[in-house]
Amino acid sequence: MSSEIIIVGQPAPQFHAAAYGKAASISLNDLRGMVVVLYFYPKDDTPGCTTEGREFTALYPEFQAAGAEILGVSRDTLASHEKFSCKFDFPFPLLADTDEALCKAFDVLKEKNNYGKVGIGVERSTFVIDRKGKIAYVERKVKAAGHAAAILDIVKQLP
Repeated sequence: MSSEIIIVGQPAPQFHAAAYGKAASISLNDLRGMVVVLYFYPKDDTPGCTTEGREFTALYPEFQAAGAEILGVSRDTLASHEKFSCKFDFPFPLLADTDEALCKAFDVLKEKNNYGKVGIGVERSTFVIDRKGKIAYVERKVKAAGHAAAILDIVKQLP
């Protein structure tokens, strides 16, 4: 786990990751000049993660009209992302963070207690990165339902 805290106004951690979707890999520098919605989710094809992905999909044209790109991130493999993305027709890339580099950079790995079993998991979190590469908004402990609409409202307020 990272000791870095992500703070609004600071430069976003740079990253380069394997992706399923529009390109084989994506870096933050590739998206300079766009607003980036980087959302971390625990696992492909699970109820909350599916809800979140489908809501971002429904609003994707509005995100694009606002000059934003959405990137979903989990520790799943590219093969898992491909199945998940194709099953629900996600129009945005899913980043495979199998080495946990992005999760660590954005400090989303947290201790979780799942039915009495304690382990390290991804805390559902979203980071909005402005056109200059700075953190514009951070939300942790996200509730999936309704989240995409709330993030769209934030994106539309950015210059």
